[in-house]
Amino acid sequence: MKTYPFSALLGRMKYITRWSLMRSGRAESLSEHTADTALLAHTLCLIGQKCLGTGADLRPEMVATAALYHDAPEILTGDMPTPVKYKNEALRSAYKAVEQESARLMASLQPEALRSETEEFLTGRVLNDAERKILKAADRLSALIKCLEECQSGNREFEAAREQQLAALHGMDCPEAEYFITHMLPCYTQNLDELTRGRF
Repeated sequence: MKTYPFSALLGRMKYITRWSLMRSGRAESLSEHTADTALLAHTLCLIGQKCLGTGADLRPEMVATAALYHDAPEILTGDMPTPVKYKNEALRSAYKAVEQESARLMASLQPEALRSETEEFLTGRVLNDAERKILKAADRLSALIKCLEECQSGNREFEAAREQQLAALHGMDCPEAEYFITHMLPCYTQNLDELTRGRF
């Protein structure tokens, strides 16, 4: 009987730890990050469509699904620390090639009829340019939120990363992300009582 290990491999995202070069107060798994990114990406698409009128080219469900797969190749490659990944163009290109090959190998672990579409999601080719920008913004927002949580718990290790992520988001020229930063991000510093008081 032929078996297909793709889904079981995806289940191993919970064993990949992010922020490996940082002293974290609480470890964050790749599974957590991808779920957060998918929720954020979906929200950013809706902000574009319903709040700003900038979302004509955005498919919220497609972007959210692509977000669930966006870092899946790290199951094979591990989480490359950002200072290494983006040190220079040669390293960035080499790592991108490794990610593409990992995506191809992972897709090959699906039944033949599912491989092409799976690879489209793993590589992000299923998205248009506007959607890729939204996914990147959601990815950065997820990182920023992690930094905020660490800083709020007294971990100064993440202060510089917080400022870098915020600057990178502002530099993206993404109105949906700016809306989120203004209207939604401040709530991440509130406790449960503050988040819910007078709202139910």
